[in-house]
Amino acid sequence: MPRIINKSLARRAGNLSLGLICCASFIACSSNIASSKGENWTPLFNGKNLDGWVVKIHHHELGDNYANTFRVIDGVIQVNYDGYEGFEERFGHLFYEQPFSSYHLKFEYRFTEQWLEDAPSYAYRNSGVMFHSQAPDTILKEQDWPISVEYQMLADRGDGKPRPTGNMCSPGTDVFYKGRLDERHCINSSAATYPTGEWVEAELIVDGDSRVVHKVNGEQVLEYSNTQIGGGVVSGYDPNIWVPGKPLQEGYIALQSEGQGVEFRNIKIKRLE
Repeated sequence: MPRIINKSLARRAGNLSLGLICCASFIACSSNIASSKGENWTPLFNGKNLDGWVVKIHHHELGDNYANTFRVIDGVIQVNYDGYEGFEERFGHLFYEQPFSSYHLKFEYRFTEQWLEDAPSYAYRNSGVMFHSQAPDTILKEQDWPISVEYQMLADRGDGKPRPTGNMCSPGTDVFYKGRLDERHCINSSAATYPTGEWVEAELIVDGDSRVVHKVNGEQVLEYSNTQIGGGVVSGYDPNIWVPGKPLQEGYIALQSEGQGVEFRNIKIKRLE
C-alpha cells in the first residue's frame, strides 16, 4: 500500500510539474506577445502637414484656421500668432480626427518666446493637450473651450517660483483624486519646473473613465480617475450635451492655443485593450 501511495503521489507530482511547466511556457508566450504588441505605436502627426487634424477656434467656424494659427514648420506643429493683431479670446484647439478610449499617448512640447499681451495672464507659458473631449463638430461657434480634460503644460515664468508641468485641468469636467471628487479646476502634479525653450516629453495613459496617469520625462507625476462631465469654466456650449455626472469613457484629443507660442512633435499613440 505505501508503494501504491508513493506511485500515486509521484504521478500527481509529475502531472503538477508538467502543468507548471506548461503554465510557465504559456505565461512566457503571453508576455512575449504583450511585449510585441507594446511596440505598436501609431503616429498621429506625419511631420509634414495637418492631414488628419481639424481646427476649432473661439469666434470662428469649425475648420477656420484663423491667421494660420496651427502650422507645420521643420517637422513640428507650431502654435504661432504672427498673423494676429490681438488675441481677442481666440482660444483654439487642433483636434485629431478620431476619438480614443483606452490608450497611451506620447508627445514632446516646448514653449517659444512668443506671447500675445492681451491674452489672459494665466496663459503665459501655459498650454495643454485636451482629451476625452466632445466631438469638434459639436462645439458651437461662440463656445470658448471644449468639454474635456486637459493635460496642462507649464514653463518657468522667471519669477523663481516652482511651476510644475503635467497638471490636470477640467473645463466642463470633474475627476476623482485620491479616491474622492475633487472640485478644483486644476490639480498640480509632482513634476519639476522646466525652462521655456526646453523640449519636454509628456505621456498620458488613459483607461476609459477609470484611471488616468500623467508622466513627464518618463516619471509618473499625477494619477486620478472617474472622468465625467461636471464643474464649470466652459461657456457657450450646446445644453443638449451637458449631462453632469455622465462618465467620459472616450473622446477626442486636441492641442491647445491660448495666446502663448508652443511647438509639438513626435505625437504618437498606442491603443490599450
